[in-house]
Parts: sequence; structure tokens; C-alpha cells
Amino acid sequence: MSTRQQKVAIITGASQGIGAALVEGYRKLGYAVVATSRSIAPVDDADVLTVQGDIADPATAERVVAAAVERFGRIDTVVNNAGIFVAKPFTEYTDEDYAAVTGINLTGVFHLTQQAVPHLLAQGGGHIVAVTTSLVDNADAKVPSVLASLTKGGVQAATKSLAIEYATRGIRVNAVSPGTIKTPMHPEENHEFLAALHPVGRMGEVGDIVDAVLYLETAQFVTGEILHVDGGMSAGH
Repeated sequence: MSTRQQKVAIITGASQGIGAALVEGYRKLGYAVVATSRSIAPVDDADVLTVQGDIADPATAERVVAAAVERFGRIDTVVNNAGIFVAKPFTEYTDEDYAAVTGINLTGVFHLTQQAVPHLLAQGGGHIVAVTTSLVDNADAKVPSVLASLTKGGVQAATKSLAIEYATRGIRVNAVSPGTIKTPMHPEENHEFLAALHPVGRMGEVGDIVDAVLYLETAQFVTGEILHVDGGMSAGH
């Protein structure tokens, strides 16, 4: 067990949108952060270490975990936020689409989490949390999204499985299932259409997802939970 008291979170997809806001959110909680994405730049904060890499490559997971342990001496939380979304009719998905989406959304989550778990156990426990999509539970013909459902649905199922496997060993495992959030992923001209998909009639804000992740971070009796932050999508279907 590390003698260092400050907790440490690894956050993927951390260069923009929800990921960048999660880095700030965990810093406000007092955590040191290892932030990774393909394009992430160094930051002027001694308690934030940035690691460039493609999370779909298992070697990136090894580098990120090794960097966390070398720099901060421990790992307490893994936030599997990185994700890509390719909305296409099912028969139009290409082999490249399949490889890209499964690589980031599934393979990356698997390897990073697997590499990190021994370090969480060494601390006596910790938290693993993923960001998925409400479309897993609420398919919508207006947004064909088989690859999102295949990959993020796999992550949601694994969330419950891991939560039970590690329930007696202090590791909690949860997921946040967003509706459509205003991030650089969604061009402004699509916002009106996307807002209308939600019963509340608007898109979510990045802060809504950060608040949900940080709630789960501190909710000691919550594990195996898929927390829908989706403007009523899951209730309205």
C-alpha cells in the first residue's frame, strides 16, 4: 500500500469535452490525475500527468498504468471515458469502422481496467467507472447505432459483472449512461435534432455527466449501477 495519501484517478479521452471536464472535477476532489488521449498536451499542474496514446492499443494501457504508479505511487480510480460514435445504417459499417469502434470502446476499456485492478486491490479497493450511452437501453430508429450498442452495451454488462466479482474486495464498478451531451463531437447544426430526442427537449451539458461520475465516486454503497443521465430518454421509451 502506498504511503502517499493523495488519491489518483486515471481518465481516458481526457483532452476535450467530458474527459477534460472530468480531469478538472477530480482535481477539485483533491485527486491527482493521469490524463490520456491520442492528442493530449502537457499541462501546468504538478498533479496532472498527461500520457499520449491510442487507448485501443494494449501497450497504451500498460504505459498509462506504469506512469501513474511511477509518478504518484498508487491508483484508486479508473474512468473509462474515451469513446467514439459512428452512426450509420447497419449494413454500411465497414471493417475499419468496426475495428475503430471496438478498439476504443471495448478493447481499450478491457486492457486498461485489467492492468489497473491489481493496483486498486493493493490500496484495499477503489472505483472503476465507465461512460456509456443511453442508446444501449433505448434504441432509436432516428439514430442507427449498432456499433455503439454492441460496444457500450458490452461495457455496461461488464460493469455489473465486475461489480459482483470484486464486491467483497473493495472495488466498486459503475457506469454513467448519458443522453446526447453538448460536446465537440456534435456539430451545432445537429443540436436542434438531438435536443428533440430527449423528453426534456434539450441536450445535456458536460457538467451533468461530471456531476454523475463524481456522485458515483463518493457513493460508497453504490456498485453495479448504470446511472442514466439522459433527460428522460430511458423513462420515455
